[in-house]
Amino acid sequence: MRKKKSVLREWVESIIIAAVLAIFVRTFFFQIYKIPTESMVPTLIPGDKLFVSKLVYGPKLVFTNLRLPGLRKPKRGEVVVFIPPTQKDKFFLKRKVYIKRLIGLPKEKIHIRNGNIYIDGKVIIDPVIAKNHYTNLGSYGNREIVVPEGGYFFLGDNSNNSSDSRIWGFVDERDIVGKAIFIWWPVKRVGIIE
Repeated sequence: MRKKKSVLREWVESIIIAAVLAIFVRTFFFQIYKIPTESMVPTLIPGDKLFVSKLVYGPKLVFTNLRLPGLRKPKRGEVVVFIPPTQKDKFFLKRKVYIKRLIGLPKEKIHIRNGNIYIDGKVIIDPVIAKNHYTNLGSYGNREIVVPEGGYFFLGDNSNNSSDSRIWGFVDERDIVGKAIFIWWPVKRVGIIE
């Protein structure tokens, strides 16, 4: 009888340790996400599974607005996972995260015109942004806007099929989850995200 208890205890301890390690890694290092929509086609397609690094911008402490220092601030053109303003007030287990391309940084003037992005009056020629055609719709997409301090402006690569900052506005820095790094599934799509 004692032997069975010790084996059971070892299993329970192993499961608890594995769960704690998984929560620790998911909170502070990286998380896995699956793409549900076509908003980032052709960069990401529905069904793609990705690794998202939380270390790059700094992991957020659970149940707080505190963020540990990251390696650096987000950069224009990066594909980022975040909580949009439309999800912030929802219970944390019911919040949806979005994944889009970072276009506008704090204090920049953004204008979408003739399918192009203009920042502070100059057209963006960076190929990861310029390769896409952007429609100027929504209350933040049909005029020149200024990104507030601590805010970011995101757009989907598939502009005609994306709910993004053109519709719901700016994402607060504290609502950024992490940087999309790598597609790991399906096998034929494995690669670095640009």
